[in-house]
Amino acid sequence: MPGLSIVIPAYNEQANVVSAVEKISAVAQTLNLDYEIILVNDGSRDQTGDLARTELMPRIPNFRLVEHFPNRGYGGALKAGFEAATKELIAFIAADNQFDFGEVRLLLGKLTPDTMIVSGQRIDRKDNLIRRLNGLGWNTVVRILFGYLIKDIDCGFKLLRRNLLGHIHVESNGAMIDTEMLAGTRARGYKIAEVPVTHLPRVAGSPTGANLKVIVRAFRDLFKFRLRLWRELRAEKLAAQSNSPQRH
Repeated sequence: MPGLSIVIPAYNEQANVVSAVEKISAVAQTLNLDYEIILVNDGSRDQTGDLARTELMPRIPNFRLVEHFPNRGYGGALKAGFEAATKELIAFIAADNQFDFGEVRLLLGKLTPDTMIVSGQRIDRKDNLIRRLNGLGWNTVVRILFGYLIKDIDCGFKLLRRNLLGHIHVESNGAMIDTEMLAGTRARGYKIAEVPVTHLPRVAGSPTGANLKVIVRAFRDLFKFRLRLWRELRAEKLAAQSNSPQRH
């Protein structure tokens, strides 16, 4: 089996980060894989970074901490984790303890040689009504602009091949990064799989995804990305035509 980089974006998760990394580490040690755990402290204003340095670094095997200031957003944190990753596969999971990392086995089991992304699909989603309505509206607009991608676009528990990042161009620092990855992957003909995963209620800390500024930025970025993806695909097609052997 290839190695696995586990990327954990965290912003103001002092109430969750220690238990989240401990649970992930316990599972990772049973996978019989060469693995690394990368916690990305996304400019937290609480004790997230301090806890990572004092509580986690001394005792969690194969643990690394990436930090940047100020806060860049969910997409920015993921990109920092991707840049730090050294293994062939990358799993990313939020630090809010709303996923069971033991179910990474389900994602790994869905990975075939021609699959680039395996995404979780939250079953019985444990979010409030406003967040679920926001998700429904977002998924509807994404499907109008890009066609069907998967059922649960923004599930924060995914597995991808690291070499995919050399074929798609991900720019978003915000909540749109999942759409960028999925739409860019699908548009280039790569395979995406989806597997049901458990979604747990948040018992500590506060979510940021329903923040009005986050939502407005995501929709703004979405329409900009639609134009950018069209330009990228057109440029790639022209490049492929110019590099193809000429017939005489």
